[in-house]
Amino acid sequence: MKFRGTLLAALTLFSASAFAQWSDLKTPGVPRLPNGKANLAAPAPRTADGKPDLTGVWETRAYSGERRYGLDYDVAQMMPAGTRTPFAESARLRNLQNLRKDMPLSRCLPVSVSFLNLRSVTRFVQTPGLIVTLHESPNSPHRLIFLDGRSLPKDPSPTWLGYSVGRWEGDTLVVTTIGFNDQGWLDVGGTPQTESLKLTERFRRTDFGHMEYEVTFEDPKVFTRPATARVSKRYMADTEILEDFCENEKDSQHLTAGAKLSSETLAKYAGTYTATGRDVEVVVAGDQLTVKDAKFPTDQVFAASSEDHFSSAVGYATIAFARDPTSGAITHYTRVDGKFSEKATRKK
Repeated sequence: MKFRGTLLAALTLFSASAFAQWSDLKTPGVPRLPNGKANLAAPAPRTADGKPDLTGVWETRAYSGERRYGLDYDVAQMMPAGTRTPFAESARLRNLQNLRKDMPLSRCLPVSVSFLNLRSVTRFVQTPGLIVTLHESPNSPHRLIFLDGRSLPKDPSPTWLGYSVGRWEGDTLVVTTIGFNDQGWLDVGGTPQTESLKLTERFRRTDFGHMEYEVTFEDPKVFTRPATARVSKRYMADTEILEDFCENEKDSQHLTAGAKLSSETLAKYAGTYTATGRDVEVVVAGDQLTVKDAKFPTDQVFAASSEDHFSSAVGYATIAFARDPTSGAITHYTRVDGKFSEKATRKK
C-alpha cells in the first residue's frame, strides 16, 4: 500500500470489499431505533462491577458510516501558539518541508499513541484488569492498558506505544503512559516524540454512542508546558476493524522531500486572494508558506513540490500558483483536493 497519492484510493477500495464480507452483521447488545439503526443516545453500558464498558469499535470522527482515512489531526494546530520548544519547532518545520518523507508511516513503522487516538478506528476489548486496543492503522501493534493496580515501570525499555496503566475516576478512565522511544511522531505534522514523553489520557463514554477523549502531553524537550488536545469518538455498530498493512518499502525510492525555494521566490506568492465569498491570506515566514483560509482551518501549511506547486503538509490538498504570461506576476492559485477544485484570485 503506497503512502503518497494512492493511499486513500487503495484504502477505499479495500474497505468496500471488506464490508461486503459481513453485509448482514448486527452487533449483539446494541440498542436499536425503530428503523433498526443503533440508538447512539441510549445510556452507556456498564460491566458487572459497575464500570462504564468501553468495549466496541470507535471512530474518532463521525462520517455517517463512511470509512475515511484523511490525515486530519495535527496536534500542533490543536494547541495555543508558544506551546512547543525551539527544538520541536525546528523538527516540525523540517518534517513539513520534507513533505512527511520521514514520517514513520511512510517507512512502514508504527505510529504514535496520539496519532492512533486522534484519527484512527479502534476496537476496545475490556476486562476488569486489562483493556486491549486494536487499531486500524498500518503496522501498529496492539496496546495494553493494565487496570490491575500495578505501577509504571521504573526504568522501561523504550517502545513505540510505551507502557500504560489505568484507573477509574468515577466514570472516567484515566491512563498514564511512559517509556516511549524517540522515533515516533505525535501527529501528521511532524511534532517529535522523545523518551521524556508522558501521556495522560481520559476516556469518558457519555452515552451508548459517544466518547470524549482528552490527552495531555508532558515533555520538557517538546512542550513548554503541559499541552492538551480533545476530540470526540463515535461508536461504530455492525462493523469490524479491517486488516491494514504497509508496503511502502517496495516504493520507497519515490518518496521525495519538498523543493527548496529562495525567500525571494516565496515572497512573490504572499498577499490577499479572493476565493468563493471570502478572502484568503497567503503568508510567508522564512521558508514556510501558510494559506490562512477560514474554510480549511486545519490544513493551511504547504511545502513546495516545485516552483509554483505546493502540497499540504498534513493532508492531500495541492495548490498551484498561476502567472501572467507577460509580466510574470502571480495572478491566482487553484486549490485541488480530490474532486474539489477552487480558484482564488489575487487582489491588486
